[in-house]
Amino acid sequence: MQQFSHEDYTVGWICTLSLEHIAAVAFLDEKHHALADQDPADHNSYTLGRYGRHNTVIAVVPPGDCGVASAACVARDMMRSFPNIRFGLMVGIGGGAPSRDNDIRLGDVVVSIPGKGRGGVVQFDMGKNVQDEDFQLSGYLDQPPTLLRTNVQSLRTSYTIRGHRLDEKMKAVLHDNPNLLEQYSRPSGDSDRLYQSDVLHKNNLCCCAAASGDDASMLIERPLRRAGQSLFVHYGLIASGDSVIRNSIFRDNLAKKENVLCFAAGAAGVMNNMPCLVVCGISNYSDTHEDKRWQGYAAMAATAYAKDLLAKIPAQEQWGCSDLD
Repeated sequence: MQQFSHEDYTVGWICTLSLEHIAAVAFLDEKHHALADQDPADHNSYTLGRYGRHNTVIAVVPPGDCGVASAACVARDMMRSFPNIRFGLMVGIGGGAPSRDNDIRLGDVVVSIPGKGRGGVVQFDMGKNVQDEDFQLSGYLDQPPTLLRTNVQSLRTSYTIRGHRLDEKMKAVLHDNPNLLEQYSRPSGDSDRLYQSDVLHKNNLCCCAAASGDDASMLIERPLRRAGQSLFVHYGLIASGDSVIRNSIFRDNLAKKENVLCFAAGAAGVMNNMPCLVVCGISNYSDTHEDKRWQGYAAMAATAYAKDLLAKIPAQEQWGCSDLD
């Protein structure tokens, strides 16, 4: 196998959870040997490989450290150790923020793009808290580089005209990795239940139907999707911070005020430390009714999209574009 050096890797890929890392590795077209040396100040553990024509370095945030600061450290160390990284992808799962305007469902994918004066990711816990006033968000996180934004648009056009084959590609990966079938296959559609915002899950019961009741009036009614349209890709703002959001009232307020599509742990820590795009597979609705059955599939969906995006970017374009912004 060809020997590589730190200078040969041009794409950085960051995950916050082990199950996201597993999905990323499963989608590699080629896995490379670990490099012999590493900066002693760099505490990341790297998986090296290739997606299509792109040599990629993958790192995962240490277990238990999914906050903004930890993700920022992973990004900074990666950029220092691999000096030719042109851009990064933060790929994983997140909590959806469905609304009347955005029909987001479990297993869908959200891609961070700028909007409403925001760069693509908004840090929901950074701002000003004034008595008797609403919390005021402040600060600005960098937007994804031009190279990624133009190719996101190109892929979006392709999906709109010809559709995507993300489910087909996920099934191919699972066929080649049968040990992943149980955790990463798509759950049954009847487990995708969006509850009214005032309906809470009782913590001592694991089943949402038992905890919250099975009365249809407790659910938000949504039309069935057409056959072959089980997975949608959405484009817009992603919220991130140090808190895990399991609060449907907070979710709905931020979605209404900022048009946020989902919440992703750690993403805010990466944006100002690496020219980066965030891709989230939706595994819950940021409420008390979290269903872990969707986590594996959501991670696979986000990974499949990210690999499709890399396939749009010619390898020589990474080297030829001197100004990513």
